[in-house]
Amino acid sequence: MKRTKKERQQMLTVTIHDNPFITDEELAEKFLVSVQTIRLDRLELSIPELRERIKHVAEKKFEDEVRSLPIEEVIGEIIDIELDHSAISILDVKEEHVFKRNKIARGHHVFAQANSLAVAVINDELALTAKANIQFKRSARQDERVIAKARVLKIDDGTGRTIVEVTSFVNNELVFKGEFEMYRSKNH
Repeated sequence: MKRTKKERQQMLTVTIHDNPFITDEELAEKFLVSVQTIRLDRLELSIPELRERIKHVAEKKFEDEVRSLPIEEVIGEIIDIELDHSAISILDVKEEHVFKRNKIARGHHVFAQANSLAVAVINDELALTAKANIQFKRSARQDERVIAKARVLKIDDGTGRTIVEVTSFVNNELVFKGEFEMYRSKNH
């Protein structure tokens, strides 16, 4: 069914409001138009691109929850967090994250995403990495999305240490695994 531009834009606004994580490609398929048409519609409606929508939703939702560091200092974008339990973040690998000659992500970006997620999941004003045991399983490449998942394995109130496991995936393929021993103040 062919819709008028006005109808499509009204439906587009509602659809994005209901699901801010929907991609332009999914929207194009849903409304039977080109991706370029969706981008032009978003531009006319002042609706930001997916990356900005995700960032806005995450900042709004998690800015009051993350205690151990300012949300803007997290590498990647937190999309889910339950303090002292688990957290998830995404990192879209862009040109600035990769080696120019082979488009492979520099390891410190993947590590930084995992490490900052391990810090963010701690329910304390102070959280520092005391020790990390990490493994890179495969390279992430430009234009891939790295999804990092943190899980708190153990909280030791006596020592003020928390063990956080972080696994990072690209399309369900493990790219990074780390176990972080986090120092936190003993009063939480």
